[in-house]
Amino acid sequence: MILEEINASGGNAAACHAQMYTMGTLLRHGSDEQKSQYLPRIARGELRLQAFGVTEPTAGSDTRSIQTTARRTDGGWVINGQKIWTSRALHSDLMLLLARTGDELSVFLVDLRTKGITIRPVATMMNHATTEIFLDDVEVPTDAIVGEEGKGFRYILDGMNAERILLAAECIGDGRWFVERAVAYANERVVFGRPIGANQGVQFPIARAYAAIQAADLVRFRAAELFDRGEPCGADANMAKLLASEASWQAANACLDTHGGFGFAREYDVERKFRETRLYSVAPVSNNLVLAYLAEHVLGLPRSY
Repeated sequence: MILEEINASGGNAAACHAQMYTMGTLLRHGSDEQKSQYLPRIARGELRLQAFGVTEPTAGSDTRSIQTTARRTDGGWVINGQKIWTSRALHSDLMLLLARTGDELSVFLVDLRTKGITIRPVATMMNHATTEIFLDDVEVPTDAIVGEEGKGFRYILDGMNAERILLAAECIGDGRWFVERAVAYANERVVFGRPIGANQGVQFPIARAYAAIQAADLVRFRAAELFDRGEPCGADANMAKLLASEASWQAANACLDTHGGFGFAREYDVERKFRETRLYSVAPVSNNLVLAYLAEHVLGLPRSY
């Protein structure tokens, strides 16, 4: 609800959401020692955990193909590799990192101030403060691993399901903002002697976008309910993200069309929100991959990728 309201109020919740879903991996799978060491300090604002080091330039959405490695040593682990689209790493003290330990994947809690870590900003068309990270012989202690070795992919999926639900909430917030702005402008803008909102060509796209947002909202809460109960929620989390991102993009286009030329003017903020909400059809997972997941794992169709 917090993330939804930030976006519905015209802001962008990207600076807030990572703290929520990255914490899930630590809360659900971290050791008692890790929780007692980090959670109180994070809650007090003394430490920041926002960076989620999963995606790599050569792997993309094929997470199992990542090449970053963690090699066990007498004193802990040595990590080498590269991550990209690691948003807010420059504003974090800690990072959850997925790395290859032999044939399997494991999760590590890494202090970003450790020697051997280089962080470079990646300029994008919206402000997500995203970066690429280079890890060169980064030494971390034995207890930096989260949960059991080799179970990292499963742990990360927990965080990804939470991320999809949170992202759906942001999209719903964006959709609400677009619809409210479109309705207000359609009521006040008079052309040919009457408000443009009296024309069905203006009304119908806004109304359809509103209906899509309301439907996505219900799926979002269903997914959140399952997640909070600890029940399988992969299908619902993915559907929430799919439907909400499509609804917000539908609302964005309706709002821009309603404003006409003024939709491109910075003073109305429509063009900024338009750029921001476009991201969600692509990240953190492409909607095409969501459809492929539903086809295979829910409908029982042959694997397509």
